[in-house]
Amino acid sequence: MVLDLLGRYESRNVTFVEPDGSWPIVWERARGVYVWDISGKKYLDLTAAFGVAAAGHANPRVVRAGQRQMATLLHAMGDVHPHALKARLARELSRITFERWTHAGLSDDRPKLKTLAGKTIFCNSGFEAVEAALKTAVLATGKPGIIAFEGAYHGLGYGALNATHREHFRGPFQEQLARFGAFMPFPSSEPPPAQRRTTKGSTPSRLNVLGALERQIEALFRRRSLGAILVEPIQARGGINVPLPGFLPLLRSICDRHGALLILDELYTGFGRTGKWFACEHSAVVPDVICLGKALTGGFPLSACVGRADLMDSAWPASGGEAIHTSTFLGHPVGCAMALAQIDEINRHRLVARSAQLGKHLLSTLTALEPRASGLRLKARGQGLLAGLELLHPDRTPATAAALALIKSLLHRGFVFLPEGEHSNVISFSPPLTVSRRQIDVAVRAVQTALEALSGSKAALLLASGQPLPSAPDP
Repeated sequence: MVLDLLGRYESRNVTFVEPDGSWPIVWERARGVYVWDISGKKYLDLTAAFGVAAAGHANPRVVRAGQRQMATLLHAMGDVHPHALKARLARELSRITFERWTHAGLSDDRPKLKTLAGKTIFCNSGFEAVEAALKTAVLATGKPGIIAFEGAYHGLGYGALNATHREHFRGPFQEQLARFGAFMPFPSSEPPPAQRRTTKGSTPSRLNVLGALERQIEALFRRRSLGAILVEPIQARGGINVPLPGFLPLLRSICDRHGALLILDELYTGFGRTGKWFACEHSAVVPDVICLGKALTGGFPLSACVGRADLMDSAWPASGGEAIHTSTFLGHPVGCAMALAQIDEINRHRLVARSAQLGKHLLSTLTALEPRASGLRLKARGQGLLAGLELLHPDRTPATAAALALIKSLLHRGFVFLPEGEHSNVISFSPPLTVSRRQIDVAVRAVQTALEALSGSKAALLLASGQPLPSAPDP
C-alpha cells in the first residue's frame, strides 16, 4: 500500500520500484545497526542510511537531545533572532576542525593558520553547504571558476551541479547551468578499467600520474579565472575512490601558489567514517573551507560550511540587517541539539578509533573474497569504515548487472547494501561506526555466498528475477 501511494502521489522520478515488488523495502523503524521493514523483517544495515547513522540508528542520547529541544524550542528565526545551541555548535565545529588541526600541528608548515578558529554557515542539506563554500570562494577571490574532478558528486542544486560530474545528473539541466566548473582526472589508487594501463601496457607510477595532473591544473589556471579547487578526499558516490598518496598535498600547494581556496567536501567522509575525524587528516592537509553534513546530526537535516575565521571574515561582509545567504531553517535548534549530542557520542564511544581498527579488518576480509565460478574480477578498496567491492567482468568492464543482482538478493536475505560508481558496479560498505567485528564478518560471508551462487544457470535465473539466493548466516 505504501508503494502504491507513492506511485500515485510522489513524482515518479524519486522512488524506483521493481514491477515484481522485489525492490524496495519500506522501512518501519531502525535501531543501532539494524532496520525493520513494515512486515517486521530485520536487516543488518551496511549503509548507515547514506552514512548518516554514524553513532547508530536512533542513538538514545541523540534522540533524547532532539526530543528535549522539540519540547523547548522547536523552531527559531535563522539569521534574525538566534538561539543558544547554534552558538554552541558553531564553537564546537571550530574546535574539532581548525582549532584541533592547529593543536595537532597539521598547519605547522603554514604559519598563517596558527591559532585560527573556524567560522560556520549553517545549512540544511549537503549541496547547500557546498554552495555556501562556492559563494565564499568567489567573494574571497573575485574569481568565479572552480576545478572539480571526474567522478565527483557534490549534490544536485544548480550551483553544486556545476561540480557534480556524472552526466546522469547534469545532462537534463545543462542549458540552465552556469558551467563555471572544469573537471580534472581524479587520481584514484584503483583507477577505472580504461585507465589501468598506459598505451605501452605498463602501470603508470604515482609520481607520473600526479605530475601529469599538476601540469594539467597549472595550464588551466593560466587559461581561466579560478578561485577554488573543490574535492572529496575520498569519492563515495563515485565508487569509493581513494586517491593516490600526495594528491591532497599537491592540491594544497597549487591553491597556495595561485591564491585559490581548497574546499573539501567531507559530507560523507567526516565524523570518523574513514578512521580519522576528517579524511583530510590522513594527508595532514588543512583546507580553507570544509563542508560537513550527513553524520553531523545522526538523522536531522543540518549541514555546515566551515571556513578559516580570517577567510570568512574577509569574504563575507558583516550583516547590515539582511544576510546575503540565509534560509528559514538556518541552524535549526533541533538539529543543533542532535549534532552536539552526536559529536559527544562519537567522542564518548571512541568511534573514530573504532572505525580505523574495524576498517582494516573489513578491507582485509573484502580483499580475501573469492569470485569462485562466477567469472568475475573483484577489487576491494577503502579507508576506515568506508569501503567498496568493485565487480568487473574478465575483460575489466563493469559488471553492473551482477552487482545490482547481488545487492537485491542480499536485501532479501537481510542485508542492506547500496551500489556506487558511475556504472553502479561497486558494492559499498559504510555501516554505522557501532558495527561489531562479527557483524562485519557475517555481512562479508553473505557476499561470498552470493558470489558463489552466481555460478550455475539456476542461480543466474534467480539473480535475473531478483529472487533470493541460498541462505546466508543470520545477520
